Amino acid sequence: MDEVDHIVAAWQRERPDLDLTALQVLSRVSRLAHHLDVGRKTAFAKSNLESWEVDVLAALRRAGKPYALLPRDLIKENLVPSGTMTNRIDRLDKRGLVSRRPDPADGRSIIVSLTQAGKELVDEAFAELLNLEAELLADFSGTEQS
Repeated sequence: MDEVDHIVAAWQRERPDLDLTALQVLSRVSRLAHHLDVGRKTAFAKSNLESWEVDVLAALRRAGKPYALLPRDLIKENLVPSGTMTNRIDRLDKRGLVSRRPDPADGRSIIVSLTQAGKELVDEAFAELLNLEAELLADFSGTEQS
């Protein structure tokens, strides 16, 4: 029995009238997500990056050359409000990992670009993440992994 089994057993004892099927599944998913988040933070720390920084840099990297996106595209990719994205872009710009330039198609907007330093750092961090995730899945066969 794992921790979730103990929680479910206690709820079954206290509230036998409830269907605990969803709790059994989603509690395990939540716990797994927590462990994966800790692993991501550990992997990214080796590159001196926070998870949110990798999220923004990775969105720019995945965009392909010239590794540039509009803030609205970064917002969509990262699922954060515009104020949060502005703050993130500011902080990454100060670190020299992204740059900003006016959008020639719309003078009111900017284009955010990945700098060479940002590209190198996100490539390093992403490779570290893939190594960590490969280790986590090492005990599973190829069929079990897919």
